[in-house]
Amino acid sequence: MKNNILSFFIYTLLAIGIIGVSGLVVTEIQTGNGCPKILSIPMCVVILICFIAPLLSHIYKKWNFLYFFFTGSALLIATIASILQFTNNAECPKDSNGTPMCYFSFLIFFSLILLNIFYVKSSKTKAY
Repeated sequence: MKNNILSFFIYTLLAIGIIGVSGLVVTEIQTGNGCPKILSIPMCVVILICFIAPLLSHIYKKWNFLYFFFTGSALLIATIASILQFTNNAECPKDSNGTPMCYFSFLIFFSLILLNIFYVKSSKTKAY
């Protein structure tokens, strides 16, 4: 039962993240100006990949290394972007209320990592 609840929250956060970043990716494709770039690579595309890979890992209940690699990488990107945004050294895309989306990414990826740690631990202690 506990795993079902954790899994539900993981799927929910992944869906919210994919839907949220997909809008930026579409804007990036249409205008070329939807999200910040590093070495000409749009970071919103990187973040989208960092949502899709953990989703596949969680669906198939395999590849925990990939789950943590992609969520950890995205958390690092979101942390750096949030710090740069907070110190006015960079500009993250904003939602309709003006809140930088890198703050949301930070919270979502941090939560995804914690939820999956609990999920994996509870799966290992589960009696079969």
